[in-house]
Amino acid sequence: MTERYVVFILDAQRYALRLSAVDKVVRMVHITLLSGAPDIVLGIVNMQGRVIPVIDVRRRFRLPEREIALADQLVVAHTARRAVALAVDTVTDVVECSEQDLIAAESILPAVEYLGGVVKLEDGLILVHDLDTFLSLEEENSLDRALETT
Repeated sequence: MTERYVVFILDAQRYALRLSAVDKVVRMVHITLLSGAPDIVLGIVNMQGRVIPVIDVRRRFRLPEREIALADQLVVAHTARRAVALAVDTVTDVVECSEQDLIAAESILPAVEYLGGVVKLEDGLILVHDLDTFLSLEEENSLDRALETT
């Protein structure tokens, strides 16, 4: 069986999400600050009448922060609980991989957060992330409270 992944770049590293979790990729738009939101939430955007929180993937992965550029993109995706937008440098590809090409995260580092696995390709590795674990329960509740007051 094969799985398809949307590949995106942060700095020089490739990351991916399951294509089934991704709704669309759009150019960066103005992000409205959301007071009271968790640290990893940059703010909110209006996507065709829907208010969607924007996740700072760099902060979540503990990468060096940088200013958001107009050339950046938003990966609009969904968790089991909500729609989210991930701020990324660029989306590069959709790749198809067989199950044999995916190494489970637990077999690499048992306690690694947010990682669903690693895909081995001829040109390197891609870190596959589990979107449902991006927000902790505390962050989910904090985000819900912040969204209720908007």
